[in-house]
Amino acid sequence: MSVPSSMRAIVINGTKAKVTNGVSVPKIRDTYLLAKVDSVALNPTDWKHINGNRAAPGGIAGCDFSGTVVEVGSGVTKSLKPGDRIAGTTHGANFSQPEDGCFAEYAVAKADLVVKLPDSLSFEDAATFPLGVSTVGQGLFQKALKLNLPTNPTKNGETVLIYGGSTATGSLAIQYAKLAGYKVITTCSPHNNDFVKSLGAEAVYDYKDPECGKKINKDTNDSLKLAWDTISLESSAKICSDAFSSDPTGAKYGTILPVKLPREGIETTFTFMYTIFGDGFTKAGRETPAVPEDFEFARKFFGITEELLADGKLKTHPAKVGSKGLEGVLQGLEDMKNEKVSRNKLVYKVAETPEGSSAEVEL
Repeated sequence: MSVPSSMRAIVINGTKAKVTNGVSVPKIRDTYLLAKVDSVALNPTDWKHINGNRAAPGGIAGCDFSGTVVEVGSGVTKSLKPGDRIAGTTHGANFSQPEDGCFAEYAVAKADLVVKLPDSLSFEDAATFPLGVSTVGQGLFQKALKLNLPTNPTKNGETVLIYGGSTATGSLAIQYAKLAGYKVITTCSPHNNDFVKSLGAEAVYDYKDPECGKKINKDTNDSLKLAWDTISLESSAKICSDAFSSDPTGAKYGTILPVKLPREGIETTFTFMYTIFGDGFTKAGRETPAVPEDFEFARKFFGITEELLADGKLKTHPAKVGSKGLEGVLQGLEDMKNEKVSRNKLVYKVAETPEGSSAEVEL
């Protein structure tokens, strides 16, 4: 496949993002691959990085994509070749490597972390899961709750609370925890009850119920010791706090944003998925060094995920495929910021970007 020297991409400048023509196709690095992007999916981190002015001028946005391998770097250990259908996550809006985003016609991705797709999975559906998988891996298994992996399921059927089960990350977490042998309970809006139960949740609670946490505590006989909070706000921390056992011995609370649990004695762990790439970076003026063990775990966990998808044991989050490709992405980012998106993952096909588009949004 011949690769052009330039492409269309969503480029960030300050708090603005714009569909831009003539962006240089990123150069492949030793442990990376170059992919032709088919579909991209939106995550809250995408609009927040722009809104928070955290990207380098001219940096490319976007973290979740699916597409086709074009070229593989010399230092890659995973068996990959041009033409392979893959999905992966990238460090979009990366201040330290501005070309690393995937809201573009071509993208570079850490090759050992991509997932080869089964023929049964469309590019649109495949774009929905990679970033969520990395977040779930760190939160449930590697760092926060330290659950048994699905490859070595627990035999005791301990209960784990997944707060925010109908979110894109929560829906994956329910499935992984269930596959790992745990009894899963969750919170969501009542209209999503059937959805989360279809994924394996055994009990569902309305997070808007003022007694939500206390009801969980009662129904678990004051024994809950494991909670993973995919929302990680003061309100969700309060519900999880109320849900936990009155005996904090061995209790673990995991978050994806730095939030304080209003209780003492419970081990709290905040995870930050951008460390999976094994590269140091600067974000919001703070230096984060390379964390090799995070990369090694992510490589293992994405490998497990590849097998689960091939065996049909993992469902991707419901995709809502929008129109106008990269131009549609800008509208989607604005909708996410304005809290107009619920349950579905917004997905766009890059090839559907209108010719000559120079749409722009300020977030």
